[in-house]
Amino acid sequence: MLGAAVPLCRPAWAVAPQASLPSRVPVLCYHRFASTAVDGMTVRVPNFESHLQMLRQRGCTVIPLADLIAYRLGRLDQLPPRPVVITADDGHRSVFESMKPAIERHRLPVTLFIYPSAISNASYAMTWPQLQGLQDTGLFTVESHTYWHPNFAVEKRHRAPEDFHRFANDQLRKSRRVLEQRMGRPVTVLAWPFGLTDAGVMAQAAEAGYVASFTLGAKAASKADPVQALPRYLMVDAIDARRLGRLLDDAHAQGVTP
Repeated sequence: MLGAAVPLCRPAWAVAPQASLPSRVPVLCYHRFASTAVDGMTVRVPNFESHLQMLRQRGCTVIPLADLIAYRLGRLDQLPPRPVVITADDGHRSVFESMKPAIERHRLPVTLFIYPSAISNASYAMTWPQLQGLQDTGLFTVESHTYWHPNFAVEKRHRAPEDFHRFANDQLRKSRRVLEQRMGRPVTVLAWPFGLTDAGVMAQAAEAGYVASFTLGAKAASKADPVQALPRYLMVDAIDARRLGRLLDDAHAQGVTP
């Protein structure tokens, strides 16, 4: 026997009237975690736990990033009510040490945007075995954050146009190549370092094989946003569960047709 039969039924949200379903998805962007907020990008572990608890209490559905992209590309017609996506950038070791236990307790999907030059090299970063361990949980998906996290705006000012084009192309393609070799799976999504992008590098990202890319911006992602510049909310420790709840309420309210 291969296993129990899958019930031939659809979740309630999948058969609800289209007007009651969301068209905007808040994407949360974390970086690192610690017991104290030692810098602007660190979220205290208890605060992160309160975020996850709040998501459950408010009836949010944490969906895989792939579902949001499929919706944006027209390959998925509907999303569940109150959808949220969780991402974490860079590959800081606290993702393995502190984020992983919390995510495993709540059983939520997370996408990690990694710049591979740091992995197993930088003292603050995870190792390749740790990154593989995250992927092996089935909850974490690894995608690209370029090869070494350059500031493309600065590089563009200091390089000749042809040199910058080559530089950006190398950052985009080498990251994909290394991550795919190391993780053994396709890498087709990008997060722009510092959230900085423009039409030129967005075109290069598409040519390099990225089906979608993410930036930063204080709004939820929707079909109106460029597929190579989908916005995310930057999560810092000053955003407690109550403030995050208000942010999500506002984002979801804007995305539902009365």
